[in-house]
Amino acid sequence: MQIKEIKENRKLYKELLLLADEEEKMVDKYINKGKMFILKKNNKVVGGILIIEIDNETLEIKNLAIDKFYQKNGYGKMLIDYIIENFKDEYDYLIVGTGDSPLTIPFYEKAGFKKYKIIEDFFIDNYEDEIIECGVKLKDMIYLKCEIGD
Repeated sequence: MQIKEIKENRKLYKELLLLADEEEKMVDKYINKGKMFILKKNNKVVGGILIIEIDNETLEIKNLAIDKFYQKNGYGKMLIDYIIENFKDEYDYLIVGTGDSPLTIPFYEKAGFKKYKIIEDFFIDNYEDEIIECGVKLKDMIYLKCEIGD
């Protein structure tokens, strides 16, 4: 396994990012911001994470995506752990906003995140098409936070 920062040509990884954020216009808003890291296994990209600085204390995960073939193998947690380990001396918190999905909320809670804020109707107001995960129509943005600083 290898984790590598991507500084150029991030659009080469757009299809991967679209696994976690289905609307291309939304991905285009942040694809060239912050820092992006990819996870490779046997020279194949299996996942990626894109983070941005919110303020001097906080980083936000804008996108965390794992190729469908490699999901449920701990690779998402591996990328989160990498971010925490490499940024814990600079930041106190890592946050993420996600839909109220039965897939993502439990994943982040298991990784140590706790719910702290809701933006009502976010997916209705900001996405052209409905997003449905596990039979649930995403409506509100749920923000979760994890303490990472030493």
